[in-house]
Amino acid sequence: MSSDHYDILIVGAGVAGSALAHALSAITSKSRGSPIRVALVERSLSEPDRIVGELLQPGGVEALQKLGMQAALEGIDAISENGYCVVQAGRIVHIPYPDGRQGRSFHHGQFVMGLRAHAKRAPGVDVIEATVNELIECQHSRRVLGVRATRTSTSGDGTKGEKESFFADLVIIADGCFSNFRSSVMGKSARQSSTRSYFVGAILKDVRLPIPQHGTVALIKGHGPVLLYQVSEHDTRMLVDVKHPLPSDLKGHILTNIVPQLPASLHVAVHEALENDRLRRMPNSFLPPVEQVGKYTKEGVFLLGDAWNMRHPLTGGGMTVALNDVVILSQLLAEIDNFTNWDQMSDLLSRWHWARKPLSSTVNILSVALYDLFGADDECLVVLQNGCFKYFECGGDCVRGPVSLLAGIAPSPSLLAYHFFYVAFYSIWIMFTDPRPVNNAVNGEKPVLEAPPIWDYPYLCLKSVKVFWTACTVFGPLLWTEIRWW
Repeated sequence: MSSDHYDILIVGAGVAGSALAHALSAITSKSRGSPIRVALVERSLSEPDRIVGELLQPGGVEALQKLGMQAALEGIDAISENGYCVVQAGRIVHIPYPDGRQGRSFHHGQFVMGLRAHAKRAPGVDVIEATVNELIECQHSRRVLGVRATRTSTSGDGTKGEKESFFADLVIIADGCFSNFRSSVMGKSARQSSTRSYFVGAILKDVRLPIPQHGTVALIKGHGPVLLYQVSEHDTRMLVDVKHPLPSDLKGHILTNIVPQLPASLHVAVHEALENDRLRRMPNSFLPPVEQVGKYTKEGVFLLGDAWNMRHPLTGGGMTVALNDVVILSQLLAEIDNFTNWDQMSDLLSRWHWARKPLSSTVNILSVALYDLFGADDECLVVLQNGCFKYFECGGDCVRGPVSLLAGIAPSPSLLAYHFFYVAFYSIWIMFTDPRPVNNAVNGEKPVLEAPPIWDYPYLCLKSVKVFWTACTVFGPLLWTEIRWW
């Protein structure tokens, strides 16, 4: 069976796909003088249930406003977020967003349903519930002409109907981190995603975080960080980073190794959540972007969102990058009248790739670099982690700069490099100057603190070189994945 022909067909009605469908509805075809026709195809239009994608940074809120979709944050019990709180061994540092900026936290599924509602109301957009099975390609040119999909039965019994063919001038794949079409679209130019850890999620009931309406990052000695942020009036999401490979007893691991290092006010709620809630996990994957033009990529189709580019979810920047991508892409697509002209589309994809770089590369690099520091697992990374915490304690620009990068409102890789290596040098300075215990305090005695003696300096100089080299090995490869163009 063959349905109507569309100008653009989007596979996946998540954050990126739904936002793009709504944005494209404002584009008028120059040749017809009417809005372009868009098909938004999603396997299931029921509310998704995920443990990530629940924090939208201030930069993402601004992108949502540019798209005219800010109402998607209303009526879902979303919580205003004013910044971060980092907790380490009983110490707390406050990291507020600058200039009164605010993010939002919420249940992911409710937010996505709000975005889909906007897409359904948009003129020229058909939202279709169907499972895309394959791409339709021209037998001669191998150009993608559309998709074959199986609709969900309208009887509501969950059965599948017949396969249908949906044709379009342009197909955009936005089917998320577990994309079924990433390899077939990118061909030999595709890069492999890497997974170093998992987030294990649970919901805590009616807890008070150390600083209300702030995301909390708890640094756990010997393990990955723990994130906590309120997602509704009574619910607080807890995400525990567990490194690969996963332990066989996740609950036991969390109770034994993680809970004792969390603020005491959370212990009862965590025990109740582990006893009553189903622990769920999500891989923390990193996939650097590859420019989607070249001899290996297919014509007539390209990737969007997590299907193309993923970063560690520690910084909560994924949706901000996706919405910013939609803002830029929709503006560029408005300049194109013929989506079948692949020369024009190739130029557009190249322009889009580099136009998104200031924000996407900043968030991508920061997410993995910050995870390496917060999940420190060797001596030099521990030094950098301690220096990072003390850097935040300095306040002023030592907080404003990094949190502006984190919030997605300062898209500047150069500013990120400045603060990252400032932290590295500050960490080295701390090694030489920071007082440390020189006796084993017993029976409640206060430990004696002294700065390192001068005879320790040769060893510290050698260690400084190792610390700086570690910083370079963390930042350098990440920067390389963003600036390479082949």
